[in-house]
Amino acid sequence: MARSPRLDTPRSGAVTRTSAPSRDRFGRFTEWVARAMGTPAFLVILTLFCLAWIIWNTLMPRHLRFDDAALGFTALTLMLSLQASYAAPLILLAQNRQDDRDRVQIEQDRQRAERNLADTEYLAREIVALRLALEERSAQTVTRDVLRQELRALLAELDDDRGSAEIDRRS
Repeated sequence: MARSPRLDTPRSGAVTRTSAPSRDRFGRFTEWVARAMGTPAFLVILTLFCLAWIIWNTLMPRHLRFDDAALGFTALTLMLSLQASYAAPLILLAQNRQDDRDRVQIEQDRQRAERNLADTEYLAREIVALRLALEERSAQTVTRDVLRQELRALLAELDDDRGSAEIDRRS
């Protein structure tokens, strides 16, 4: 006899999930609709559709017409109104998604700019520290020219001392 599953033990096998429509999938659909409605091809196709509708319901025999021109093509007007009533919210949803993406991108750009500024300030401080260290070291370090001048001065002093020592010896 099989026991009923307990709540404290996991089910065996894969977990089944209900296939609820994804918000992202619907968002991608709204963006596709907004992109499609904003193309010249959509406008051309819609114009050709309306022209075909009007021509059919104007030139065909009365028994083949389905929308009366005398009533101002009521069915065509209703269809275009329905299309517009759905198009506007879909375009707004797509625009809201784009605004959300832009907001995230702006935040990432701001964070990147802050990091770049911090890195630049750090590098500037390091360069200043290196310059100060080099200036301090160059003040302590004797250059060749300074060393040569000092050695020449010492040699000249030694020559003077020898010359005066010889004079003292002779006298």
